[in-house]
Amino acid sequence: MKIINLLNRVIGNNGKLLSKANEYMYWSPFVQHHKPKLQINTKTQKWHCWISNQGGHNLFQLFKKLKASREQFNELADIVGKPRQSLSSNREKVKENVVRLPKEFKPLWKSKDSIIKRHSMNYLKKRGITMGDVIRYNVGYCEEGVYSNRIIIPSYNSDGELNYFVGRDIYSGGMKYKNPPVSKDVIGFDLFINWDEPIVLCEGSFDAMAIRRNAIPLFGKTIPKKLKMKIYEKKVKQIYILLDSDAIKDSLKITDDLMRNGIDVYFVNLKEEDPSDMGFKKIINLIKQTKQTSFYDLMRMKLNGKKRKYMEI
Repeated sequence: MKIINLLNRVIGNNGKLLSKANEYMYWSPFVQHHKPKLQINTKTQKWHCWISNQGGHNLFQLFKKLKASREQFNELADIVGKPRQSLSSNREKVKENVVRLPKEFKPLWKSKDSIIKRHSMNYLKKRGITMGDVIRYNVGYCEEGVYSNRIIIPSYNSDGELNYFVGRDIYSGGMKYKNPPVSKDVIGFDLFINWDEPIVLCEGSFDAMAIRRNAIPLFGKTIPKKLKMKIYEKKVKQIYILLDSDAIKDSLKITDDLMRNGIDVYFVNLKEEDPSDMGFKKIINLIKQTKQTSFYDLMRMKLNGKKRKYMEI
């Protein structure tokens, strides 16, 4: 293939075809690693380095980063059909609100030992997060910068591209969470979701990591528009609602909306504990014991909520 031959020359090594069609793995030109970590789809042109977290939606972005020659840009344009006039200035417009990991970000699973790293690992251990979770979710931390003394939990979309991250203070000395200044209209942990199976909606990253199985953090108490659209697009049949105990009103609103759209909803009563406090075994047992919510159940919970509000007044 012409595109593979060109990529091999520009990147400097030969790509390996994955079992998935059009997907190739290369040794990353951005970082040194003992395995090929630069993944490229020759059909969609999407590319992503799994170590440096660099990526893009077209190969022209990759070629620019690798300082490809003018001839190579023109050769790429001949193959994929991109108008050459767009390359006249060799510049690319960067979308607003593009999320990037902090430049001080260090992956916990491979960085050198330090006091902050030890404290971060200790904090995660107390919350039931294992090293397997750290590797799976690429959890890291920052020792310097605006996210200093914070654990960083990235979220990736279905193409493996960063779409959000959460920064959690490990010392509880100030603002508990510091998140990037971008829209929360994303699908949290989309990379790990099997849309053919029941999904679980929860509030935060730690909750989703504690649940582990098909859990989507909302990064709040409402369903983002993109997530709602994908739920309907994928025709999800069953959804479990696991919002924290102080978000009953929001949980009932989400339950009502989903049920009116023909989805089987399971309202999980967390009482006082959050999913991340309960741990994997307890939360999975609670999910298994939860029965499907009926409209009668929904009305009863709404009435109980109004009674509690009236008594508080």
